[in-house]
Amino acid sequence: MKRGRVLFEAINRNRKFSSRTPPSPSQQQQVLLMDQSERYCYNPSLHWNPQVEDYFCKAYGPQAFSRISKALTRPSCYSCIRVNTLKATTESVIEKILEIQHEKKLQEQDALNNLHTDADKSVEVSKTVNGSTAETNPVFKCPIPGLDYVVFVKGSGPHDIQYDYQQDRPPKEVIVSRKCAEAVLRGAQVYVPGILACSAHVEKGDKVAVSVGVEQPGRNGEWATGITRGIVLQGLKTDPQYIERDGLYIGQGITMLSRAGIFRGLSGLGVDMTDRVFRLASFNDVLKGDIFLQNLPSIITAHVLDPQQGERILDMCAAPGGKTTAIASLMKDKGEVTAVDRSHNKVLEIHNLAAELGLNSITAYKLDALKAVRKDKSNSTVTQSSIEDKLSQTSQQAESANFVNGELVSPATEDNKIYDEEMKKGPYTSKAEIRKQIRRMKNGPGKNQATGGRVNKCEGFLPNSFDRVLLDAPCSALGLRPRLFAAEETIESLRRHGKYQQRMFDQAVQLVRPGGVIVYSTCTINPGENEALVRYALDTYKFLSLAPQHPKVGGPGLLGRYESSDGYFEEWLKPGEEDLVQRFDPSGPHDTIGFFIAKFNVGPKEA
Repeated sequence: MKRGRVLFEAINRNRKFSSRTPPSPSQQQQVLLMDQSERYCYNPSLHWNPQVEDYFCKAYGPQAFSRISKALTRPSCYSCIRVNTLKATTESVIEKILEIQHEKKLQEQDALNNLHTDADKSVEVSKTVNGSTAETNPVFKCPIPGLDYVVFVKGSGPHDIQYDYQQDRPPKEVIVSRKCAEAVLRGAQVYVPGILACSAHVEKGDKVAVSVGVEQPGRNGEWATGITRGIVLQGLKTDPQYIERDGLYIGQGITMLSRAGIFRGLSGLGVDMTDRVFRLASFNDVLKGDIFLQNLPSIITAHVLDPQQGERILDMCAAPGGKTTAIASLMKDKGEVTAVDRSHNKVLEIHNLAAELGLNSITAYKLDALKAVRKDKSNSTVTQSSIEDKLSQTSQQAESANFVNGELVSPATEDNKIYDEEMKKGPYTSKAEIRKQIRRMKNGPGKNQATGGRVNKCEGFLPNSFDRVLLDAPCSALGLRPRLFAAEETIESLRRHGKYQQRMFDQAVQLVRPGGVIVYSTCTINPGENEALVRYALDTYKFLSLAPQHPKVGGPGLLGRYESSDGYFEEWLKPGEEDLVQRFDPSGPHDTIGFFIAKFNVGPKEA
């Protein structure tokens, strides 16, 4: 009887529902717009490995880690620029940036109006330009004492983008890779290699929505987007990652190529972003040599090292050279800055940047930081130095000058002098090869060719060789932002990072002289690579002590310890040590990347 009553009530409910007046077209459209507003927006959720998430929740507390995780999905709402004070002043750079912004605004207005000659579209484009990427961003000096050579260019966001969704007619769309999207969120454009998929019938000049294809778990535990490049998007739920892309729309732009052109080519601009969720100025190829785009904590790290003129400094993991050049600039290019990296191409990047900024105190070597200490005591450190290096150094110092000792010298005379000098030194190099290198010298250091393509290799350095050592260690990089993917890191990989950094720190301790300084930094939020390394250093080397840092901008470090169910444990900081380190919180008031800095004074070493 009870079952019958329940069934009867259910039938009555269905009858009442079916007898309702169907929703009007306007109501249907309203519901549709509500659904689409949740889809066509930027509201990402950063997914973590469950064990990693549990570890971070215990370290920070669930609410604090939730804020950090949310902040990591968004870029800092300002660009931080380090002015090369050897070539320019802060005031002149600010003036030039404002001029560039004004010119760009006018150019974008003209370009977009020319793309759309239709009257209605012209009004729409004008609104887009006036309210998005072309707006003038405030430019001002960094207010932190001692950092008056740092310039902030303020951005804005997140902004709500109107994607013009209509019933049964979604907007034309492109899907870009996750790395491409992270660059776009920082102010870059969408280039052809970053485009994974595109709607049908997209022509040059079409407006398209831009969404992100984030890596998804595969059958074998591997992570991949699973999107075949060039696939046609239909705007239907059968599209790749249709559900996963909800809340992963980063803006819209104008296609610079047709669909066929996008997937036929390998390079070039694919979509010119005209309306962005985050509006940050791009400084690609802007004021080269006068400025360097760098995160604020990285600039502070060089200051904390406090390099002095005439000292010998080592940057152990130097690529791409941002902190190396910051150190050389603080020393007024007077001293010896040695930069090492194990990657050939990255050493070339350091050479390029030093040449671009006009710094001569930097010497870069190819060297694995885990092998930085020499085992023998021979004085020879460099094992390879090519004629190309000598020619490039001549280029960097003279910049193709045609005056020697106040007298005008013809290019032919210069060529002969260089050739005669190299012939005397040996081993023999053909005259054709010499001429080839001379041409490279005259053309100046190129992007991939600052030293003729070769770099100096190094067998390491003797113990106690340096006054100060910077170890900006390779890490899990879980503090970098914006970040749309983090699930690949496991608790095991985080532990491996910590062990790897301990081995590097052991090398740094041997290379710094008694009375010197070691600065250790990472761009991760992982305590196992930060506070746990400090604990290891202080417990292992009794002659090390934490030193106060200037400027002090970041927050305190984490106290206590962590112990997991498998018996693994980490010791972090002890009371009184937390204020001697700097921890930069991505969700904090300074709106920086996640970063950590520790400074050690080196006392008398034990025999």
